[in-house]
Amino acid sequence: MNNAPSYMKFLPGKTTASIGRLEFLARGVVEGFVSGKHRSPTKGFSVEFAEHRQYVPGDDLRNLDWRALARKDRYYIKQYMAETNLRATILLDASGSMGYCGDVSAQLDGKPVSKLAYAQYVAAALTYLLVGQADAVGLVTLDTKQRCYLPAKARASQVRLILEQLERTEAGGDTALAPIFDDIAERIPRRGLVVIVSDLFDDLSALMKAMHHFKFRRHEVILFHIMADEEITFPFGTFTRFRDLEKVHPEIAIDPKTIRASYIDRVNTFLKDLETGCGRIGIEYVPMNTKTPFDRALAEYLMRRRTGGG
Repeated sequence: MNNAPSYMKFLPGKTTASIGRLEFLARGVVEGFVSGKHRSPTKGFSVEFAEHRQYVPGDDLRNLDWRALARKDRYYIKQYMAETNLRATILLDASGSMGYCGDVSAQLDGKPVSKLAYAQYVAAALTYLLVGQADAVGLVTLDTKQRCYLPAKARASQVRLILEQLERTEAGGDTALAPIFDDIAERIPRRGLVVIVSDLFDDLSALMKAMHHFKFRRHEVILFHIMADEEITFPFGTFTRFRDLEKVHPEIAIDPKTIRASYIDRVNTFLKDLETGCGRIGIEYVPMNTKTPFDRALAEYLMRRRTGGG
């Protein structure tokens, strides 16, 4: 009999087995509290050389640069870049459009998953991975406003708190991400990692300005762009009823063949502009299609990142 808490559904055993073998390293300089895996702007005595400074009485003689002494007849201490822990904040889009579930979505518990469920599993796996390597993780859920804000912490209990919040989160409401991103950029206290998990169905120009705010605050930003395969390929071939998941409007019945070419052209333009815009301001763009199992997609991304492929 399985007595595991219901929120543990977001961390299936095969996920912890595959993700737990990997690691996540920040690509930029981060600020943290304890010694960890990531480069810090603070000078210390770890493995990566940063610069020299002149010796002062009391310095550890083991850090003297004897070659500099021989060349300049002066005592210099070798300083290195300190290593620190990472502070990550996961921004989870819970707007109505994230509730869409495609027919070809990957199966979990024998059922296709919605974009929100897919995003929840991604957020849970990243939380498990980062807290497991002593990094701090926080969570923000949002649509037109912030639904919850859990500040980043590195304690083991943070995994449970985030999983519980993920379980309480349901898709609903309109989308207004840009002003929330601006607010969060000001609330995060020190530079680190911002992870956005969203379909990003909002005004693109406003979103790019808001995401640039994170970069201005010197955060590393990763966008996991969640899309259902049907939203990309528009495979519908017969008379179909469509409805807006974010607004209260009656359903409309149309012949998909009459709008397919125009729809695909607009979606491709959106995707291209989004990826180009992210590249321009230094945001890592990671497209995810819900037809691919989330743990496989995430593991492949982490392996690419580890080898420098992004």
